[in-house]
Amino acid sequence: MSNNRISEFFKFDEAAERGSADNPFGALSAEQRRPGGPLLALAFGWGFLITGLLTGGALGAGLKLWPDLFWYSTLGNLINFGIGALVGIIAWRTGCNSALLFRAIYGKAGAYIPVVFVALLTIGWQGIVVGASAQVWTQSPGTVIFYAAAIFAGLLHTFTTLYGVKGLEKVGVPSMLVLVAVGLYAIWLNVDKAGGTGPLMELSARTAAATPLSGLEAINLVVGSWIVGAVVMAEYVRFSRSMFTAIAIPFVVLVIDQWFLHTVGALGSVVSGSADFTAYMTSIGGWIGIFAIIGMTLALWTTGDTNLYLPSVQTASLFRKPKRVMVLVCGLLGTVLGLGIYARFLDWINLLATVVPPVIGPVIADYYLVRSVRVDRYEAEPAFALNLAAVVSFVSAAVIAAYGAEIAAAVPALTIAPSLLGLLASILVYCIVRPLERALGGGG
Repeated sequence: MSNNRISEFFKFDEAAERGSADNPFGALSAEQRRPGGPLLALAFGWGFLITGLLTGGALGAGLKLWPDLFWYSTLGNLINFGIGALVGIIAWRTGCNSALLFRAIYGKAGAYIPVVFVALLTIGWQGIVVGASAQVWTQSPGTVIFYAAAIFAGLLHTFTTLYGVKGLEKVGVPSMLVLVAVGLYAIWLNVDKAGGTGPLMELSARTAAATPLSGLEAINLVVGSWIVGAVVMAEYVRFSRSMFTAIAIPFVVLVIDQWFLHTVGALGSVVSGSADFTAYMTSIGGWIGIFAIIGMTLALWTTGDTNLYLPSVQTASLFRKPKRVMVLVCGLLGTVLGLGIYARFLDWINLLATVVPPVIGPVIADYYLVRSVRVDRYEAEPAFALNLAAVVSFVSAAVIAAYGAEIAAAVPALTIAPSLLGLLASILVYCIVRPLERALGGGG
């Protein structure tokens, strides 16, 4: 690449960025909105991630498939959907991405706290996707070939994400049918191996009794596996042309996909000893194994691209850099993290479930409960530098969620999942502190 082309790559042209299909710097115009069909197909591919299988495997190891796993999976998914839908409606109405929403609520300087925080977490999530890709291809973590596959996956995701939302659609749309076919075959295979539904339920009950999982642990595991996606739902829902699509996107990602993946993962864990269907389907050999690897590769490719798109748009908007530059930076960071973070998957999920929900609480509270006029231009730069109420709400609620077990022991009535406790605390604190801050003349 010549010096001129390198210079052009890093050159910031705000007018060109605003006119692009992705427009990180302002509300989307009507022309920049996308058709519902491709968006929903993209949503399905985004949600079809190996982490859903692993979450299902963890649930299946400690819960009976019916009714326990079904109900706890449903409750956790609906919590995430509720958050994603609330965020999605704001994004659809305003046309703004997460960074612009955070800036409107947290302030010009305050926005750095949630944007950098969420960007780092999504880059970490991208690292898990990179590691998962290497695991699918090699089934040999910690080896040279695993690291080589992880680096290739990270660079592949980075390259295709450079093409923005149009590139994501080209990868996501054809993946959908393959993913459904592979998942349905995996369900049939495990039910057949168990000897039918009756023996399967007996095996599930014995497995769960050996290592039982509490309801709160199960819900927190489900919420943690996709809470980041719910919080940054604005990145994709802002492209919606209708409220139906704006609500359907989080429903597809956070309910339909996760129900399906939890079922596939739990069945594999109970019957085949692995939540990853590529592990047991490749042991069969032949076209079935190849088809399984292709299906999971497409799922991880779609998810890797969409996960990488999230922090790239947010950081480009906040730091006023070309989106392509931030794709490169975030992609390289995610690739490096992918060499080691995959092994910490469950720890990462529990961390996310605790600290992420409170960050979106001020945005939800301000739009639905505090702000008297909801047609304000969220893309406009706020006059205030810092909304102290938003920062206090986020930090205090994160601490409350971290001590959820201790709080529940002292006040049994507050025995709810830490993820939901943190979100509700954040909303409540904001609704109390924000009016006081305004009365004292602070925070805009």
